[in-house]
Amino acid sequence: MDDLIDETADYVLELASPQRLSILFKLLSKNLTPTTCAKEIDATRQEVHRNFTRLEKNGLIKKTLDGTYTLTTFGKSICTQVPSLVFLLQNRKYFEKHDFGNVPNKFNMRCGQLAISTHVKGISKVLEQWKNIYKNSNEYIYEVVSEAPLDLIEPLVKQIEKGVKFNYIFSESTVIPKGRKALLKKLGFDKLIEKGLVERKMVPDVQTVIVLNEKEACVMFPANDEGSDITEMFYSEDPMFHEWCLDYFRYCWYGSDVFKESKLKE
Repeated sequence: MDDLIDETADYVLELASPQRLSILFKLLSKNLTPTTCAKEIDATRQEVHRNFTRLEKNGLIKKTLDGTYTLTTFGKSICTQVPSLVFLLQNRKYFEKHDFGNVPNKFNMRCGQLAISTHVKGISKVLEQWKNIYKNSNEYIYEVVSEAPLDLIEPLVKQIEKGVKFNYIFSESTVIPKGRKALLKKLGFDKLIEKGLVERKMVPDVQTVIVLNEKEACVMFPANDEGSDITEMFYSEDPMFHEWCLDYFRYCWYGSDVFKESKLKE
């Protein structure tokens, strides 16, 4: 085991270079010679040649018959893991106060898909972005939530009335603002449910909040030992980010129980 740890540490050292990482990600999209790569990353040929040699020696890249270099299978696999480190390092301060809650490890291992995103901070900005996800929807709105902000109900219902499908999951302890039931009744929410435009389910507890439409998504992770936190979010239109959120929603949906309005209290 000690030998494996030492070997892993050596490979981490090989990756601990912005230029070597740049080379790997350039080769992920196309084969290059060291000279061409040097031009693309704006570096000297000598530096790039030296790093190509190091990467080849460690089995991350290999030379092809036409003289260009390509990633090895090992090199490609390493590139799939780097975004997770990027996401966690970019948001190190955030994760000093937050964690992944009850998100399964299989999703934690894919957190690199969240790397291309914007960190939105502050309840006003979060709610505005949340509302925009509603407004920008054409096909569906999916969400797993621990709170139901009153200001977001009308923009949501307007989209559903246009034919947008709304599927949501509440926790049994979802924070319900006073006046929600009266507003839903006024807006004819029950009729939208009867038409099949709204489907809802329930789980005992929601820690990680997600909201998405067919092209954009956001995720809000819980504060350490304090449950869900909707004062900060990660938002993106990136397809990989969206895929992570959509897969997590589906995981939650198929593991949810029947919705019971009687468990909710204003």
